[in-house]
Amino acid sequence: MTHADNQSGQQPTRQGGGLACLARWSGRQWCLLGALGCALLLGVAFVLQFAFGLAPCSLCIFQRVAVAVAGVFFLLGAVHGPGRIGTRVYALGALAGSVGAIVLAGRHVWLQSLPPDQVPACGPGLNYMLEVLPVWDVITQVLNASGECAQISAQWLGLSIPQWSLIGFCALALVPLAMLWSSFRR
Repeated sequence: MTHADNQSGQQPTRQGGGLACLARWSGRQWCLLGALGCALLLGVAFVLQFAFGLAPCSLCIFQRVAVAVAGVFFLLGAVHGPGRIGTRVYALGALAGSVGAIVLAGRHVWLQSLPPDQVPACGPGLNYMLEVLPVWDVITQVLNASGECAQISAQWLGLSIPQWSLIGFCALALVPLAMLWSSFRR
């Protein structure tokens, strides 16, 4: 207690640290954190593509789309500055994008773990499929994946890029989950 607190008879307020501090974050703060996470993930993907020449396969492109979907929800929430209900809406949208990225990256990691004789045959490129097939057929073919997605083109610290992506997407999914948690704690 400070001398001023003694004079006024007030008890000092206790500021909780750790998780208690995070529970006080506003929807806007969570959305800004999520938007920064999405920007970081997409930034790394573009640096790997354009600075290091690692061309993305079709699963990689769909993972980027899923992260961009989460990013749009985060950006909308950051601009809007939502209350409790709005925070939940933006969190659910961002969580859907994050979970989509996790599923796609999980499939990518699984494909890379297959023995070479069980890897699906390489199909046509994504650009060609988008030109000649309906969008739903393209999505179905990409999710069935082709042999190009099973190739490990680079590793860092013993993990492939899809494995690192999966870790990043799981970390990203923690943000909308924390948003939901904090919105129910208020």
